[in-house]
Amino acid sequence: MPKERINDMIAFLAVARERSFTRAGAKLGVTASALSHTIKALEEQLGVRLLARTTRNVAPTEAGERLMKAIGPHFDQIEVEIEALGELRDKPAGTVRITCNDYVIDTIFRPKLGPFLRDYPDIHVELAIDYGFTDIIEQRFDAGVRLGEAVSKDMIAVRIGPDWRFAVVGSPSYFERRSPPLTPQDLTNHNCINLRLNSAGGLYAWEFEKDGRELRVRVEGQLALNSAVSMLNAALDGFGLGYVPEDLARPYIADGRLIDVLADWCPVVQGYHLYYPSRRQLSPAFALLVDTLRYRRTE
Repeated sequence: MPKERINDMIAFLAVARERSFTRAGAKLGVTASALSHTIKALEEQLGVRLLARTTRNVAPTEAGERLMKAIGPHFDQIEVEIEALGELRDKPAGTVRITCNDYVIDTIFRPKLGPFLRDYPDIHVELAIDYGFTDIIEQRFDAGVRLGEAVSKDMIAVRIGPDWRFAVVGSPSYFERRSPPLTPQDLTNHNCINLRLNSAGGLYAWEFEKDGRELRVRVEGQLALNSAVSMLNAALDGFGLGYVPEDLARPYIADGRLIDVLADWCPVVQGYHLYYPSRRQLSPAFALLVDTLRYRRTE
């Protein structure tokens, strides 16, 4: 295959996967305009439309989907094999892309990444924040992070954090205006800070459990955010009640800036797990990062 055709296919895959000429161009280091011309020329050569374009988005046509599924895995495997050549080098190298949330970055990745990146200067780590259920294969991530019970059975899961508890918290200034809730049902009378799930698009229902009884409460409030850290800060500022990981709020509960309510109703959840496809061939860089992040109960 001519080199130009290979470059055209790489360009097509980038646009089809990113669903955007701008994002694909940024990834490939070319302008969106140049990328558009490349795709148009490829479509003319093949005699078939590969991408459906509107003013707001770009999506593969039926022919584009077929081509993407046919050639995508081969290009992905080439990338894996190139990264695997790092085994023949003195130092492992490559880029590892992981989707997770900001709470995981702050509490799990942040303490461990500093030493790891210093020890392996040729390894690059990209962390993309998303509270939804990202399709790591379609979005070309090496791995994702979810709570243990949410990991699909066809994935390999490696525990990277301990079990933890949710907490419902509010500031003293908020409780000057409202009485603390005594049951989850009381939350309907409170201004609650909602969590928006990015990829799923919906609002997260707060989960509670007591004496074998489970409840999911759709709370209401004036503010919705897509980050647990932002929710914590909003609760500190008195916007309303937040539903956040307890260890994230613990320092503020200890110094009195937040008040913990409904503690006997808040469930303990399985710790976070790093997950990746069972058929994925581990590159040396990825294997090293997995081992670094692996949760050891003595930590």
